[in-house]
Amino acid sequence: MRWLTKWGWILFYIVLMAGAVIFITYGDREPIEDNSPEKITLTFRHFWIKEHDRPLLSIFEEVVDGYQEAHPNVKVNFEGLDQTIHREQKLKSEMVTGTPPDMFVLFGGAEIEPYVRSSRLLDLTDFAAENGLRNQFKDLHLWTFNNHLYGLPIEGNAEPLYFNKRIFSELGIEPPATLAELDDAILQLKAGGYIPFALGNEDRWPAGIFAHYLMDRYAGPVLIQKLVGGQDQATFQNMYYLKAFQHLENWIKEEAFSPGSNELSTEQAVSLFTSGKAAMYLNGNWDINLFTGETAPADFQNQVGVIPFPAMTSREEPSIAGGYTIGIGLSSTLSGAKLDAALELMKVLYTKEVQMRIVYEGLRIPSMRINVDPDTTGPVFAQVMQMMEENTQSFVPYDNLLSPEVKKRFLSVIEEMIGGGMQAEQALNELQAVSMQYWNLIRSSTVQ
Repeated sequence: MRWLTKWGWILFYIVLMAGAVIFITYGDREPIEDNSPEKITLTFRHFWIKEHDRPLLSIFEEVVDGYQEAHPNVKVNFEGLDQTIHREQKLKSEMVTGTPPDMFVLFGGAEIEPYVRSSRLLDLTDFAAENGLRNQFKDLHLWTFNNHLYGLPIEGNAEPLYFNKRIFSELGIEPPATLAELDDAILQLKAGGYIPFALGNEDRWPAGIFAHYLMDRYAGPVLIQKLVGGQDQATFQNMYYLKAFQHLENWIKEEAFSPGSNELSTEQAVSLFTSGKAAMYLNGNWDINLFTGETAPADFQNQVGVIPFPAMTSREEPSIAGGYTIGIGLSSTLSGAKLDAALELMKVLYTKEVQMRIVYEGLRIPSMRINVDPDTTGPVFAQVMQMMEENTQSFVPYDNLLSPEVKKRFLSVIEEMIGGGMQAEQALNELQAVSMQYWNLIRSSTVQ
């Protein structure tokens, strides 16, 4: 009887295990699988690291954080790098080796043309069309090559002349409308003990703003387009550009710029302006949020006037340097789930809600078509927007038009002129030399 009981338990155990196997195999419940989405890491490099970029950086950090919360399988390495190092050194070398970040902030126009030719930038034409973005932007021509989009602008910009209304009133100076009036204002400001222009040229490009404005005023917009396109044997060695560079040279001799400008940062130059030591400041609208810094009086924004850089004569409408040059591009190496994740992030970045924040929190010009209430942006930004409405002519800053090789020398010779180490004619000779080298290289590679 004991053996029967023993074998009975064994048989019962065998039946039980067999039933369990059958249940698992044929039952309604499936074996446990890992259906979690693929883990993805995106690299996203920006250059919003300066003081004036803090509001913009905060906006995009929040957007990226929100995206990661909604997509827990995606990690975005959102890292900043100095703009000059990113644009002129690191990204260039990465494009040569085909190892750029997955996403990156960059400038449209001539700067990205080599990346387009070498197929390093992702074509966003279909993305823009599928998401109804194509007609949402104010201007896409700097990002369009052969009717294809290779990046999208994230903000617009304008480069007006800011002036201290209190100082001008104190000295009885009217806001200058012509270059001759600006020349007179410089002399009066010097005589009154003020620095005419606050200039911080540590990054080299701020002094280039003065150069491209003078070149535009003396020669108009046609000549630079011919130089950029290598047309009609156009040359930097012409009488119009010579007069423009000589005009700049005269200002340097008259000490119109803040002392040691090449060693000053943007923040230091703005401090000279907001503290009342300098009467004028020429730079982009992105610096407006610095006008409320620690050195600025509480009501300083109400003391700031905004005008276009003066025209050659009173009969001409002064054009404004600016455009929709700053945007985001993607690496052409993206594919599969990683590409899908990057495009999903682009959808989140390019919304009217983000554009509204760019305007009201960052005081930046929107790249997309949205309605802006100037009464809520502060007095300086409101003047910039009004100026842009009243002055319909604009041109792309020359450092966004010139090829990277020529642009580099353009900024370099202006820097040397500001430091007193180069004269106008020599500067143009060097520009023409590097321009000829560039076009000889382009034409020889085309023939081959």
